[in-house]
Amino acid sequence: MSYMALYRKFRPDNFKDVKGQEHIVTTLKNQIKAGRIGHAYLFTGTRGTGKTSVAKLFAKAVNCENPNDGNPCNECSLCQGIKSGTSMNVIEIDAASNNGVENVREIVEEVRYSPTEGKYKVYIIDEVHMLSTGAFNALLKTIEEPPSYVIFILATTEVHKIPVTILSRCQRYDFKRITIDIIADRLRELMDEEKVDVEDKALRYIARMADGSLRDALSLLDQCISFYLGETLTYDNVLDVLGTVDTRVFSQLLGLINNQDVTGCIRILDDVENGGRELSQFVIDFIWYLRNLLLVKTTENVNDIIIDMATENLMLLKQEAESMDVDILMRYIRIFSELSNQIRYAPRKRVLLEMALIKLCRPQMEQSVDSLINRIKILEDKLEKGIVVKSDQKNTKQTETESHVEPEKKQEILPEALPEDLKKVAGIWRNIIAQVTKKAPAIGPALNNATLSVDDNMGLMIVVENDFDKEHVDSEKNKKVINDTISHMLQKSVQINVRSIDKNKENMKDVFDLTKIVKVPIQYE
Repeated sequence: MSYMALYRKFRPDNFKDVKGQEHIVTTLKNQIKAGRIGHAYLFTGTRGTGKTSVAKLFAKAVNCENPNDGNPCNECSLCQGIKSGTSMNVIEIDAASNNGVENVREIVEEVRYSPTEGKYKVYIIDEVHMLSTGAFNALLKTIEEPPSYVIFILATTEVHKIPVTILSRCQRYDFKRITIDIIADRLRELMDEEKVDVEDKALRYIARMADGSLRDALSLLDQCISFYLGETLTYDNVLDVLGTVDTRVFSQLLGLINNQDVTGCIRILDDVENGGRELSQFVIDFIWYLRNLLLVKTTENVNDIIIDMATENLMLLKQEAESMDVDILMRYIRIFSELSNQIRYAPRKRVLLEMALIKLCRPQMEQSVDSLINRIKILEDKLEKGIVVKSDQKNTKQTETESHVEPEKKQEILPEALPEDLKKVAGIWRNIIAQVTKKAPAIGPALNNATLSVDDNMGLMIVVENDFDKEHVDSEKNKKVINDTISHMLQKSVQINVRSIDKNKENMKDVFDLTKIVKVPIQYE
């Protein structure tokens, strides 16, 4: 006999083998036991949750010669005929390929003839939402008042496409997505029966990958077993077969993104691709990882129902979440969610993924609110960790080497020689930035990281880090906001110039930080 796929081999023979749909199974069994059989049923839900299996079970149970507690006996001739597909009492129709008016009219004609054996003729119409409008209209009258020996079972994954006139004539049963725990337990039960050695961690990962579908889980498991036939199926084996990545890689990648290390991100992407991983699946799994971080960050009581993860991994996730900002996590998820929609049909998936990683590392490339928050967070981290330390180190170095060049240039402009207006601006510079940011949020990060200085004509000069920031700050609209804010706070008009300079170059020593030279108490209005 030829090999039979696991999902076909282990199709439920009785209602107790139907997993995750107890609310439906109990109702149908009670109807069978009480003889309260409906004439039309609608089974709806995501793929692989048991709609067709329950429909066939129900068809067997209502025709079974020796039912037991609402379950079919699976031994009588009627049960055997339905199981083998030779029974004339159960007619399965694929609406995807038989969706015309003519196909439905054939059903209407056949309904007139009573079953030659058994009590009921059961019509199972799969993917019923694919029927045309004319076909639905042709079916309407028959499904409303069929003969007493006819039962219609309509199955669909897209119930919203079915006309209300059909819905109102059916008993509707919504099949739920099957939980990871139930799928993993069922896989373990079947593997013990098949005598296949599989790690529990591997089964649980397959259960999560199945996304609520037991049929998908069995198909994935079948694929993994075939690849490692005769060997113990480990967690790492499953990752290899399915082309997926361990969560440790995601943790490393997130750390590099937070450090704005584009080169490091590309290296990890190289390792992932060279390891034969599927890039589309890599994107989906990284979104899932970010989603878990977001839930840990925003939820007080996180449990394995919300996040399917081992306790030790959950603790590591909580530690990592502490250093993350909610808005930044949401930005990362947004960018990768957009990528997941684009990468599916892209001929060059690697290029799109690289672009997304660069965008994550360079929030200044975007003008959205969450990217602005990301930039502010980066600047705050630099202020906390970098700028103060660099300033101390520079001063220490100058003291140790007794350099005469830089101190002399810093003394070229004495506080006493500065105009009073510049002193006042220097004294309230932080307050000015706060007021400007309220009116023009886009230039707030640039001003926070800028240096307030003076030009050759003893005029006010704002020195920004790069040409990108200069273009924004020096625009007519934003420059007017800065001028108006200063004029309002000083009650006097002050003209400003904007200059960009690379702060890593030597010419930075020519720029005086006005706020440090002028020792004026900060005034708040």
